[in-house]
Amino acid sequence: EIIRQPRPVAYYLAGRLFEMPELRLLVDAVQSSRFITDRKSRQLIGKVESLASRFQAQELQRQVYVTGRIKTMNESIYYNIDALHNAISEGVQITFHYFEWVLDFSAQERICKRYRKDGALYQVSPWALTWDDENYYMIAYDAASNDIRHYRVDKMEHISLTDARREGQQMFHHQFNVAAYSRKVFGMFSGEEKTVRLRCENRFIGVIRDRFGSDIMVQKLDDAHFAVNVSVAVSPQFFSWVFGLGGAVQIIAPAEVRAAFQQQLRNALE
Repeated sequence: EIIRQPRPVAYYLAGRLFEMPELRLLVDAVQSSRFITDRKSRQLIGKVESLASRFQAQELQRQVYVTGRIKTMNESIYYNIDALHNAISEGVQITFHYFEWVLDFSAQERICKRYRKDGALYQVSPWALTWDDENYYMIAYDAASNDIRHYRVDKMEHISLTDARREGQQMFHHQFNVAAYSRKVFGMFSGEEKTVRLRCENRFIGVIRDRFGSDIMVQKLDDAHFAVNVSVAVSPQFFSWVFGLGGAVQIIAPAEVRAAFQQQLRNALE
């Protein structure tokens, strides 16, 4: 809002669209995002600064620490995200190549790309994009396996929209929740989905709530422990999360998940 002061005549900006704490939050989000390159981070932060006054922009600059952070070198991710949003909006399937990083000591570049499926195109129905553990993922329905799959957007190349209508509507509309999917898939590593019962020290209720959400049902076991049933994709990453809590959280059921965790610990010792 522009305010006019009558005597002496002067004009000043009474308020701006974004408050200073909101601008700081946006700058923090940009500079801490690994999937945004150094160059793009600086460009975006410059645009955020244009929303502030000259003095506020100087203050924002003092909190910018981009250089030295681990950032992606792949700027094609921005165009990938745009293409995926278009495909989701238009309700069509996509094709793309998907790669992984491998070591090849005989090549000039020892860390190089290798396309999955021997370079064959993937064709899936994209339904959602999610940001997990500082990476963007596309969540899609794969008709070949009749299953929900996820793919890291920065490892997708040559994305093309097809004329084929998107499939998997019933599965996504009636069974799928993006937030719940992200909670149970640790580090976006897939595994067989199971309901796991955990025995936890009371002081770790915040950790459990942060991981699995506020709608969990807890049961008192004794004055120092509670139990909770959670749905997880059982994977080495889930076991690593449990191990990282130093015994304060224990898997008590089902028996086959306990046995698999114990086997992973034995493998680590070896």
